[in-house]
This record gives sequence, structure tokens and C-alpha cells, in this order.
Amino acid sequence: MAEELEVFGKVDKFFEPELARAWPVPTRRFWWMVLLGIPVIALCTWAGYPQSFHIYNIFLVLIAVASYLIAPNNRNLLFRRRMDAVLSVRGRNKIQVEVEYDGGVPISGVIRDEVPDLFWSEGAEHKFKLAPGDLLRYDYTAVSAERGDGAFRGTFLRIDCPLGLIQKQMLLKTEQPIKVYPNLLALREFMLLNQLGRLKEVGLRRAKMKGIGTEFESLREYALGDDFRRVDWKATARRGKLIVREYEVERNQVVMLCVDCGRHMMAEIDGVRKLDMVLDSVLMLIQSAITAGDNVGLLAYGTDVIAYIPPKKGQRQLGVLLNVMYGLVAEPVESDPIRAFGYLSTRQKRRALMVHFAGVEDTDTARNVVQSFGSVARGNIALQVVVTDPRIREITRFQPAEEREVFQYAAANLLTDERRQGLRVLRSARIRVLETEPQDLAASLVAYYLDVKSKGEL
Repeated sequence: MAEELEVFGKVDKFFEPELARAWPVPTRRFWWMVLLGIPVIALCTWAGYPQSFHIYNIFLVLIAVASYLIAPNNRNLLFRRRMDAVLSVRGRNKIQVEVEYDGGVPISGVIRDEVPDLFWSEGAEHKFKLAPGDLLRYDYTAVSAERGDGAFRGTFLRIDCPLGLIQKQMLLKTEQPIKVYPNLLALREFMLLNQLGRLKEVGLRRAKMKGIGTEFESLREYALGDDFRRVDWKATARRGKLIVREYEVERNQVVMLCVDCGRHMMAEIDGVRKLDMVLDSVLMLIQSAITAGDNVGLLAYGTDVIAYIPPKKGQRQLGVLLNVMYGLVAEPVESDPIRAFGYLSTRQKRRALMVHFAGVEDTDTARNVVQSFGSVARGNIALQVVVTDPRIREITRFQPAEEREVFQYAAANLLTDERRQGLRVLRSARIRVLETEPQDLAASLVAYYLDVKSKGEL
């Protein structure tokens, strides 16, 4: 069973940096001294002292070596790295670095934290000046291109040596393993907007979050704007004034997320695979369902079932789901949805909102979905989610002017036609379809879920 994950905590890690290796790095001042020595050596050689070449260079190198040897080292440093407990793919993850110095003399130089492979960073290198007892603190941003495991590769430190001819460069052993999850930063923003009643900023209205519901909660006086269908006529007759029924959204219902991890989900839109877009967006649906008190489960499949998480409720379930989702990878294989949904049907008996994420681009794949996903549609609410490429829509909007544009226009229209026919096959099999572009996927999923809840369809 997946371990519980602290989603929005912080990780503070202290290092008494062990020195991996150290080496001298000449500065610009050193090279300027080398250049300035050329005319001096030339003059001495012309005057009959050719040995001045060796004397000057040896003297310069000895001074540089001596300054390197007496320069401070890493023994008086305490390094600390602070960041979110989980890092988000393609999110601007904030990393904070602290260096405490308790040496006997002031030091200055440059520090650079080495981010994991497949990351890029902004502001990871920082110049510093520290007096004894000072604390250096700075922040930088790290962005990961992919989900999965990674590790900080250590920290480079360059300390200025006396006279400024040389710097002592050190690689400190501050390695630290990390895990990169779907975009939790977007989830955090969604939760904050929900609390502030500003969900319209992500395409949702506050009213939809409340829902109408089907479970009776209480009676109250009619207020302007209330639906007349909610008027309780018996209570109105007893009290002599309009009384309406208050309902609350039902809890303990089931939302089952079914994700295809086969070749159809390897397609990229703006350099991001469809599977990654789905996993990023589905977090908001999971959080909405958990907030509403519903149970959320997950089925991930390829040629066989990759992962199955039975539906449960509560914030702990979000951590369990994330521990599974962060390792899902789309592979160049033909998925077997019939086996996957056969497996699911033996384990999921309660009525549920079944949300299926798979590529449906033509009638053949649509028939495969009907044959497999359609089997669980009976007795459940079956929703097929189709993520479309906005570039195709843009191409079909304009008449082509050049030969290359003609081919693009024809191909885009052909793809659009094939997908439309495939979606028609799904709808004829009574499978609901949510067709959306990547930027609208998260809001569309949550809006659909809330609409189903408010109508009492579950």
C-alpha cells in the first residue's frame, strides 16, 4: 500500500557539508597580472636578464598558491535547504538556501546549488559576503520538465582568496533525493481561490461549488432569488409565509478515475504529453471530490492493470493517489482496456461517476472504448474525456495561402472530422463526452462533477 504523503508540508534539511573535492580557480586579476608581466619580462630580456621570465612566473604562482592555502575552508559552514515536501512538475518550485558561518575571518565568494537533472533553475547562483556569525539566506526557482525521482547534485562554493588572484572552488556533498509530482502548485492555487470565493478566475462560479443536492437539511424563509421549486407548501401553509427547503450535497459517493497509459497518451501538445496534462488537471477534481466528502479511486492501465486504488475519502487518500500518479508514464504500447475494465467491474460495485481519460481520435478507437468502457457505463455515469489540440483548431480557422498551409489545413480538417465521427460513436452508446482543450481541462472536469452532484445524478 502506498505510504501517506504530506502534500503541503515543508522539508528542512541541514548539512554539515562534507567536502567532495576542492581546486583553485584563477581569477581575472590573476590573468591581468600575467598580461602585465609580458612587457616587464620583455624589457628585462632586452636588458640582458632572460631569467626574469621564470622568476616573475614562479613568484606569481607562489603568491597564488600561498593565498589558496591560507583561504578559509568549508569547516565553519552549516548548509540548509528548505523546500516544499513535494515538488511540482512544470511548476515554479521555490527553494530556499541558508548558509551559517561561524569562522574567525570574513569571507566572500559565490555559491551555486546544483539542481537535479531535467531541471532548470533561476537564481541558483548567489554572490555573498559573510562576517563571523552571519547567516546567508536566498531563494531561487527550480522547474522540472518531468515527473519522477531526482536528486540535488551538491553545492558549488567559490571562496575568494587573499589578494584576489585565486578562488578556492569546492564541491560540497549536499545531495538530497526528491520526488516530482503532478502540478500541486496549481492545486494549492485552486484551493486558495475556493476559500476566497474567486473560482471564476479558473472558469468556475462560486454557486456551482455549493450545489443544490438531494439530501434535505433544513427549512428557512423564502429569500429573493430562491427557486420556487424548493418551496415547501405544507410548511408554508402552517406558518402563513413562504418556506423553502434547504438541501445539502450528498456525501460518500464514488468518483472513479480511469487513465490510459498507452501510446495514445504519448501525444504532445506544446511539448507536454497528454498523460501529464491529465494528471495535472485531475488533481483539482480529486480535491473537489474529497472536499465534498466523496470517495475517489484510480485505475491506471496499459497492456495490463498498472495500478488500482480503491475509492476512499479524506485528505490521506489524496496522498495515496499522488504517490501512484507521480510514477505513471505513457509507454509506446497498445493498451488493453477490455482487460482493465473487466478487472474494475469485479471490484467496483457501487454506482459511481466513472471518468475515463484516453485518446479518441477516430471511429476505431471509439469502438474500442465502447466495447470496454461501455461495459461499466450501465449503472454508472460514464464520462469519456477527450483532450484536443488547440493548434488544430487554429489551423482550421484560417484559409491557407501557401502550399504548405494547404496541406496543414487539409490534415487538420481530416483529423477534426475523424475525431467528430469517433465522438458520435461514443454518444450513440450513451457514453457522455467531455471534449476540451488543455487550458480548460481542470475547470471543465470540476464543473462537470459539480453539475452531476447538484442534479443528484449520483
